[in-house]
Amino acid sequence: MTKQPLIELQEVSFQYDYTNVLDNITLEINEGDFLALLGPNGSGKSTMLKLILGLLKPSSGKVKLFGQDASKFNHREWIGYVSQKSNSFNSGFPATVKEVVASGLTKKMGLFTRKNKNQDKLVLEALQSVGMDDFIERNIGELSGGQQQRVFIARALVADPKILILDEPTVGIDYENVQSFYSLMAHLNKRHNMTLLLVTHDVDIVSSKISHVACLNKTIHFHGFKSDYMNLTKDQLNEWYGYSVRKIHQHHEVDHA
Repeated sequence: MTKQPLIELQEVSFQYDYTNVLDNITLEINEGDFLALLGPNGSGKSTMLKLILGLLKPSSGKVKLFGQDASKFNHREWIGYVSQKSNSFNSGFPATVKEVVASGLTKKMGLFTRKNKNQDKLVLEALQSVGMDDFIERNIGELSGGQQQRVFIARALVADPKILILDEPTVGIDYENVQSFYSLMAHLNKRHNMTLLLVTHDVDIVSSKISHVACLNKTIHFHGFKSDYMNLTKDQLNEWYGYSVRKIHQHHEVDHA
């Protein structure tokens, strides 16, 4: 059965003040993919995410979401997004876990929709999916960095998105919680068929979880299965990035997610 493309970039270029940031990007993310997007600082990763999220319009080319031109796409709740800024959350912010997750329903239910029992049910289910339902009444500032990140994942999941975009989600989280986080992502991908786009530098850590890799530096130098990426030479990677980058190393681990 052919998988549905959820995100398509077709010969997309983007310029800031006549400076070419992205050049002729063609990329397709299909239903069920777990794609790791790799690239050095300044490679255009953030710009590419803004184009997908509808915050920017391409200088040329097309961005399509679920088969529709991005400019005409009206179901933004189908795309969940967790930024790296989630990790620098103000610990003094006076909100419970329940309130933080419920705020993720704004796109789906409207800003001024009255609270109802169904909302509480959706919030609880989202927290259960990330193993944080026991913390539902806790203040968000009382949680560890890893726990907070799970809450922000729940906030993104509460509107039942079809794809989840994560921008460097493990920055500032300790190694043990990073492992737990990626196991959670693999669980969502494999057991709940959640399509994932992950911007990361932690290729070694996440290598056993992902299905596809895209290498970006102004343009797409590689896009394919993880197994094909592993066969790339060091010289190829150096040519694309201009310096030595770590390749994926297969971790022979048992995934209990």
